[in-house]
Amino acid sequence: MKKVETSLKRRRPSSSELESYAIGAAGSPKLSHMQWTSSGKRPVLISDYRNHVPSLKRPQFQRIHAVEALLDRGFPYSRKLNAHTSCVNALAFSSLDGRFLASGGDDLNIHLWDLHEDRVSKPCCTFQGPLANIFVLSFSAHNRFIFSGGADSVVLKFDVERALNTQGSRSPSSIFRQHDDHIRGIAPHPVQDDIFITGSEDGRLILHDSRLPPSIRIRAQDTIQLAAEVTGVEFHPIMEHVFATSDQNGHVCLRDTRMAFGPLVQRTQEGVVQIYNTKLSRRAIPHLSNPETSSIVFNRQGTQLGVTMLNYFPTIYSLTDADPVAVCSGANLPDGRPVTTGERTYGNACTMKHGTFGGPGLEADAFYVAGSDDFRAYVWVLPPPESLTAQRTILSYAEWDAGEHLGVTAFAEHATGPRCIPAQLHTPHARLGGHSSIVNTVLLHPHMLLAATAGIEAGVVLHGAVDSLLGGMKPTSAQVRAIGDAWEPDPLEEGEEGDKAEREEGG
Repeated sequence: MKKVETSLKRRRPSSSELESYAIGAAGSPKLSHMQWTSSGKRPVLISDYRNHVPSLKRPQFQRIHAVEALLDRGFPYSRKLNAHTSCVNALAFSSLDGRFLASGGDDLNIHLWDLHEDRVSKPCCTFQGPLANIFVLSFSAHNRFIFSGGADSVVLKFDVERALNTQGSRSPSSIFRQHDDHIRGIAPHPVQDDIFITGSEDGRLILHDSRLPPSIRIRAQDTIQLAAEVTGVEFHPIMEHVFATSDQNGHVCLRDTRMAFGPLVQRTQEGVVQIYNTKLSRRAIPHLSNPETSSIVFNRQGTQLGVTMLNYFPTIYSLTDADPVAVCSGANLPDGRPVTTGERTYGNACTMKHGTFGGPGLEADAFYVAGSDDFRAYVWVLPPPESLTAQRTILSYAEWDAGEHLGVTAFAEHATGPRCIPAQLHTPHARLGGHSSIVNTVLLHPHMLLAATAGIEAGVVLHGAVDSLLGGMKPTSAQVRAIGDAWEPDPLEEGEEGDKAEREEGG
């Protein structure tokens, strides 16, 4: 059997690079904010990479300009991957190259799809072992392992290299049983394949090192007990001692492993180095509300944090700023027209959703994407950080109380404290269809002009900026199923009937 190469070397950043990321000043080129065409309707992506990187050579600039021109159309083409038999709750692209897509859900199977195949029609590998619904999947730093977790309260580690390169077992190579409730987050270390942090609805964050013998893997000094259910945990992509957490009470914190774990005498404030302002305020309501956060994610550069909130909108934070810089909504259609009364648009009132940053083919993440209750996924273009900060408004409580801000939602740490009104990104760059029910999970490929979406149905939908990806895609209908309409499973794509029969025979 031909060996499949799954590992790539990763360079450790220098101390100067870490400092530049920490202050949000990494010198990588960025997309500027969305501007309007002469028609005043269709938003386009405008960038000037020469101003950001004087040494950028013309061929590279031309390549980036071509990528932007393709992304300006959104992701109008799509095709489905059909192998699951129930809801698909979790998706993950392999680290660095994005060659593999992992999918898992309520049918308890973890399918691995090889996106380097000419036409992806069936999984290249299927892992088994979960005993209840799968909620989270993560690849280790160099793709040696896939970690899974969900409603069975255990974390499973699967050996990807062994499964792909040999006829080895596709059962878990290690099982971690230290949690007592649903697993909501698995954060692989950005450099070390064997180190990861897990978060659970039992309120615990546990630092794991799978190289240790099972008898001494988990000690008290490797555990933090929070006062609320953990809903998310993510390692910073560059600074390997930094991680973020979210919980059911809406708290979002930046933490340092050196302060969070270890003997009690060495711990400081559970490792918290930054608490983000997530409390919402309205003039007509005297109290503050703290919506539950269902997921958190860093951008590729490590300069921004995206937070998905129940019954609110995706919110963007700069790493070192407690107040949010932007809120992403669907108040307008992608062409800039306001959504009409009664028309469904972005919403997040049910199910656990996971948003993410991305910038396929670009030097930095310039998009944020999220699933929605209206059976679509939404793509927003993010202006540069300095532009978002300039659009944000900070008011004293007296200004807020005296001003005309009825109907405006602000963020406040205290009932009588200052109010922050973030930049309002009301116009999504694109809305992705192809689903018949709620979309929970959205990913952007790190290199290909490709997005993946999944949710309350068995198919995984791949969306492309061009129709030639992965053996061919078809235009995606702009229509979505209305609530109350009959829901019929989509027919298999051409050529997949035989694949399904082959799977059933082999099963």
